[in-house]
This record gives sequence, structure tokens and C-alpha cells, in this order.
Amino acid sequence: MERPLLTTRAALVLLLAMLSGGAATALSWTAGEGLSRSVLAGLAAAGLAVSFFNRLIAGDGVRGCASDGAEEEERG
Repeated sequence: MERPLLTTRAALVLLLAMLSGGAATALSWTAGEGLSRSVLAGLAAAGLAVSFFNRLIAGDGVRGCASDGAEEEERG
């Protein structure tokens, strides 16, 4: 079986970023801004949302705290 082009996590992050950017564009446009300003606001929101959702949705190796046991060795 061939590898998928995008992982499920990457597709989810991009989907949520696109939805955030679309919502920001729609809200900005209905608030009375011009179409070009609304699209720029949506692109900015989507760009920030990629970083936000990438950190929010943990990868395979990340679970909770990023401790590697160094704290336990210091305690005793």
C-alpha cells in the first residue's frame, strides 16, 4: 500500500486553518470591510491558525509533559 500524501493530522490541521481563515474572511466582509482587506484578514488568520492547531493537536510522540525522566533523577 502506498503512503498517503498527507497524514490525517496534517489534513486536520490544514482543514481547521482553512475554516478559521474562511470564517475570518466572512466576518470581516460582513463587518463592512472591502473584499481585498477581508481576504487579507482571512489569510492572516489561516496562517496563524496553522501554527496554533499544529501545537494544539499533539503528534504521535508527544503525550502530556515533555519530560524525559530528568526530573525523577533529580528527586532521588
